[in-house]
Amino acid sequence: MLQDAVSRGITGAGLDVVQYGLASTPAMFNSTLTEGDAFFCPVDGAIMITASHLPYNRNGLKFFTNAGGLGKPDIKDILERAADIYKQFMVEGLTNLEKQTSTSIKRVDYMSVYTSDLVKAVRRAAGDIEKPLEGFHIVVDAGNGAGGFFAAKVLEPLGAKTSGSQFLEPDGMFPNHIPNPEDKTAMKAIIQAVLDNKADLGIIFDTDVDRSAAVDSTGHELNRNRLIALMSAIVLEEHPGTTIVTDSVTSDGLTTFIEKKLGGKHHRFKRGYKNVIDEAIRLNSIGEESHLAIETSGHGALKENHWLDDGAYLMVKLLNKLASARAAGRGGGSKVLTDLVDGLEEPGFAVELRLKIDQNHSDLKGGSFRDYGEAVLKHLENRVDSDPKLQKAPVNYEGQVRVSGSGGWFLLRLSLHDPVLPLNIEAPSREDAVKLGLAVAAATKEFPALDTSALDKFVQAF
Repeated sequence: MLQDAVSRGITGAGLDVVQYGLASTPAMFNSTLTEGDAFFCPVDGAIMITASHLPYNRNGLKFFTNAGGLGKPDIKDILERAADIYKQFMVEGLTNLEKQTSTSIKRVDYMSVYTSDLVKAVRRAAGDIEKPLEGFHIVVDAGNGAGGFFAAKVLEPLGAKTSGSQFLEPDGMFPNHIPNPEDKTAMKAIIQAVLDNKADLGIIFDTDVDRSAAVDSTGHELNRNRLIALMSAIVLEEHPGTTIVTDSVTSDGLTTFIEKKLGGKHHRFKRGYKNVIDEAIRLNSIGEESHLAIETSGHGALKENHWLDDGAYLMVKLLNKLASARAAGRGGGSKVLTDLVDGLEEPGFAVELRLKIDQNHSDLKGGSFRDYGEAVLKHLENRVDSDPKLQKAPVNYEGQVRVSGSGGWFLLRLSLHDPVLPLNIEAPSREDAVKLGLAVAAATKEFPALDTSALDKFVQAF
């Protein structure tokens, strides 16, 4: 319904429309770059309709040109223009909204072009071997999203065995688990699939394939900090000394791994995959080389891939390592990948708690949840400044406070979209984590509209 409405609006404005049907978000951007007119490419713009891993009633539109995904200022401008046009037609009459033009709507299978390019990339990495993954058993969990294509259209043409892959059929009700590489149930499902099928590797995607994670043959998760460490190792082999840009919730152990072991530079930036990507682009523009921008959520973008956060391309980079190792006579299955993250320090204890802001509480006094959240963060900063046991991070970006203490750290930040303050704590032990949690609890108790029950439960349970 949404696709048809968008198509009518575009043709009504005098442009031709090409519908791709079920696709991935990265493929939509890629269509603005693909050369050759067989599939009407490159297109001038692309629109992805998706709710990602959210319920189907949260569908929205993502806009792309060949310069990348449109950001908030662009979207604001589009909405304001659309509102002005609609008002104009309200005056002239609604019948003028859909004009008769000579434009067309065509339907093509662009995903076959996109997947063909992924296959070629792996073959090139292995020295143009036709089936460089022959002998590997790789299972895919698409979570009933759009990523089911990866098994039959990418892995199998490369020679991999994919039996045991699961939830490849699209179903927006997500009957098996939420397609989200950060979701514990989802990760448990792909781990079980790997172990049950004695597979060499497991790959899991989010709904629209802009995020991904992996699991090695022993069931060891390669997501969050481990995925960042793995991609950093691969990128720093190709581009020694480059800067790795991540979001703000990455661990101190990851910084040590990137800078001390790999010889790169770790640049933390504020939460939000677009923020992280834009920061990497900015660093390059001022002369600081960066080739990877990646969030703990599984969004990862590479300079070589036009700064597109493409979960499938991220997994192709892992497959390249497997294929090139096999071609060089260094088999070993997924051990090739896990060896790359050897030495990554992992916290003894880690937790994320979500502190919700009650927008109906009288303490907001008619203000916005965002202003209230900022007030909480400012108060926390002041408390930290007066506590010699705590050390505020040298740089705290807008909407967040990161603090070290008790051998670990915590980060309290304002959610990008929801009335929530997520709290991340990492420490050597649960006892140390509780000490950090108590510091946050002491600072937030003066804000009655903030639901701290999750935090209270955490510190009281110890």
